[in-house]
Amino acid sequence: MTISERPSKLSLPQASAGIATVLEYLVIKFPYIDAQIWRQRMVDGKVHWHDGSLITAQTPFQPQQRVYYYREVESEPSIPFKETILFQDQHVLVAYKPHFLAVTPGGMYVNEYLQNRLQRSTGIEALQALHRLDRVTAGLVMFSVSPDTRHLYHQLFETRQIHKTYQAIAHIRDDENLVGQEWRVKNRIVQGEPRFRMRVAEGEPNSDSVIRCVQQTTQKALFELNPITGKTHQLRIHMQTLGWPILNDKCYPHLQPESADNYSAPLQLLAKQLQFIDPITQQPRHFSCNNNLLLT
Repeated sequence: MTISERPSKLSLPQASAGIATVLEYLVIKFPYIDAQIWRQRMVDGKVHWHDGSLITAQTPFQPQQRVYYYREVESEPSIPFKETILFQDQHVLVAYKPHFLAVTPGGMYVNEYLQNRLQRSTGIEALQALHRLDRVTAGLVMFSVSPDTRHLYHQLFETRQIHKTYQAIAHIRDDENLVGQEWRVKNRIVQGEPRFRMRVAEGEPNSDSVIRCVQQTTQKALFELNPITGKTHQLRIHMQTLGWPILNDKCYPHLQPESADNYSAPLQLLAKQLQFIDPITQQPRHFSCNNNLLLT
């Protein structure tokens, strides 16, 4: 059994809807975790309030209070790829995330994720990711170093003042001549089935990307992608919408059976650049990783 080194946290909602205890809420909130597992975590002292006082199976539900708990998995894979810190000052840290490494804990990953690795290597416990990349996507991730200025950088992402550039590779037909062409893709992306897989639905668009082809061979093409919005799996779905699903995508256009990661065939999607005006210095910032996707 592998136990998380750091607690996960959630805030209880204002309305309890008849829920009497914290345990009842957790069982409803996490339907795939058996109630007995939560009871045992509570017995073991692995569920507590913000002040460290323990939560038991009988602890009453308290609206808007923060609950801390320690996630457990039977066996956690070790990701054999190394992250790189590209920039760090007193406000932000920018790192390159390799394929297959999660940014934050989730699923079978409770310690093996980018934020935890960086907290260990830098000693900065307050380090917090300002945005996310899919676990199978490689590229730049920006972290807040100081809680005092974190809200300023969060606001850049919330107000779409961060200009992001990605690279992607997809198979094409040998009769397609795409280099130099550009497409604007807008559609409505909603949660699909299973829940982690998104889908396009009717209705007002909530996703927007600009995609251009910059290089091609007879069978593959390299695309540059600029997401204007930031919906889950947006670029993967928008490439599928254009008819060129990203190479080695196990979710789109078809969900493949669950299997171990194939480290020799990573998803061909890379978060290449981040550009913005720094909210503190008012100076332009431009970060780019040295890695590139290559047509072979």
